Amino acid sequence: TASAQLDEKQRESIMALAQDFPRLWNDPQTPEREKKRMARLLIADVTLLKDSGIIARVRFKGGATRELRLSLPKPSWQLRQTPAAVVAEIDRLLEGHTDHETAELLNASGMRSGEGLPFRRLMVRRIRIDYGLKTQYERLRARGLLSATEIAKYLKVCTATIADWRRAGLLKAYQYNDNGQYLYERPGVDAPRRFAHKNGTRRKAAADVTSP
Repeated sequence: TASAQLDEKQRESIMALAQDFPRLWNDPQTPEREKKRMARLLIADVTLLKDSGIIARVRFKGGATRELRLSLPKPSWQLRQTPAAVVAEIDRLLEGHTDHETAELLNASGMRSGEGLPFRRLMVRRIRIDYGLKTQYERLRARGLLSATEIAKYLKVCTATIADWRRAGLLKAYQYNDNGQYLYERPGVDAPRRFAHKNGTRRKAAADVTSP
């Protein structure tokens, strides 16, 4: 009968495929549609069961069965999760850099986010918050550094003078964010005095004028 002849043709196809199946299946030139046809020739049906993983029970057309145990696919958020090595590097860089500087250093080293994207300032900020990493400001404060207001009060000058002294290199300061704000090390016995910078500048100018 036609059905019997068809079954015979199927058996012949299956026997031919059995000899060459691995090569054809792994050949990158084999189209996906052909792989589907090959699978249909061999497999009668597949039953999927979900437990701690996925159990696939495959029944072949010749009557044989096989059970496969597969891991559950990771949720999409986990696939996009920032690698632990990147989080550790961000934590290290924040010891001495702002969010923007950290993003630039990560990109320069070739690191990418969990989505494979280059880093931006807001991305570093989000990772820092999500993983509970301390900001550079918090790290500097923990080391005892002072704000501009605090050091101005300590040295009995205004904050504008503190900014002048920082620009003149008379105070050791660290920029702690991307808005140009600084924290200062507490000066020792060589702390600058009020008008010292201006007087020094005037003395230098006078020396330049009177020098031969």
